[in-house]
Amino acid sequence: MLHFDTVIIGAGLLGLGVAQRLSREGRRVLVVEARERPAQVTSSRNSGVLHAAIYYPQGSLKARLCLRGNVSLGQWCADHDVGMRRVGKLIVATAPEEEGALERLLTQGRANGVPGFEAVDGAFVKRLEPEVRASAALWSPSTGIIDVHALAQSLSEVAVDQGATLALRHRFVGGARVDHGYRLRLIDPQAEVIELECREVVNAAGLHADTVAETFELDVDALGYRQHWVKGRYFRVNAPGRVKHLVYPVPLPGLAGLGVHVTVGLTGEVKLGPDVEVLGQRVEDYGVPEAAAESFYAGAVRYLPWLTRELLAPDQAGIRPKLSQPGQPARDFVIAEESARGLPGLITLAGMESPGLTATLEIADEVHALLA
Repeated sequence: MLHFDTVIIGAGLLGLGVAQRLSREGRRVLVVEARERPAQVTSSRNSGVLHAAIYYPQGSLKARLCLRGNVSLGQWCADHDVGMRRVGKLIVATAPEEEGALERLLTQGRANGVPGFEAVDGAFVKRLEPEVRASAALWSPSTGIIDVHALAQSLSEVAVDQGATLALRHRFVGGARVDHGYRLRLIDPQAEVIELECREVVNAAGLHADTVAETFELDVDALGYRQHWVKGRYFRVNAPGRVKHLVYPVPLPGLAGLGVHVTVGLTGEVKLGPDVEVLGQRVEDYGVPEAAAESFYAGAVRYLPWLTRELLAPDQAGIRPKLSQPGQPARDFVIAEESARGLPGLITLAGMESPGLTATLEIADEVHALLA
């Protein structure tokens, strides 16, 4: 029987972040990942944005951990040669009736402590982005973009260098409480069952965090851990370098998400997205149909007047785990130690959507504190 101090289920950015944090102190850490490589699902299928904590309710985990993570993850990237650039973000109003929403966002961002966050006029926007149409805007200089794959590699390398073990192509299939810890069952690449024991378990299973929680007999519906899969598609704009900053529209009332926005890559590529498609079934479908370009064009041409339908081409898609259903208020992260439910040393991470990437190191610190 194999024995570890801590087993982490899932080698996305959060699982890897927790692994590097816990292995730093000599814990025997095992990271279990069903895929052939780390960070292949939610972690790598997003905008790669280093957020500034503008949108989240004051005092929420999302606000606090994002604000701190903007600094700590930026420093990690500098220390480990991970590509990162603070390109800044514009949130633009294209008509006077949208400018009231800018005031509300400015109040929210300043309440959260976002550094340098300010209201600017159309002339400011024109200086930064001559081809973006805006009557007024908000400017966030601390927002940036990150090479997500390099970040995952750096977290993995640090964790392994500190003694953590990474078990790729190993699928978690069950767990139960035993004396002094947990007994887990895995399926290895040869389809053999492996049993091991550990003192602590961190459920960082991303899209499947709620089903993993159920294997430990947690009532995920009663606890509010049930996740709903929401797909976000992206279209590439075949005009590299034409936009140099992140550009977001004013979030429209009743819209699930932040609206179709512009993201830029470290090498100058320009994308629109993501949109919001609630999936009725849990199927990892990452297709992006050509016909969806119409809605992306309609959403972005309001502030990119030069955009044409012909410039758009299907790009990637991702799926994010949301705790709230359409029409319900947004939910905060769940970072829970389950002693109150008879499962000491079990940590549940659920609803790990944006700004989970930005908060990677801070979520790891939260987990460490709960296990300490």
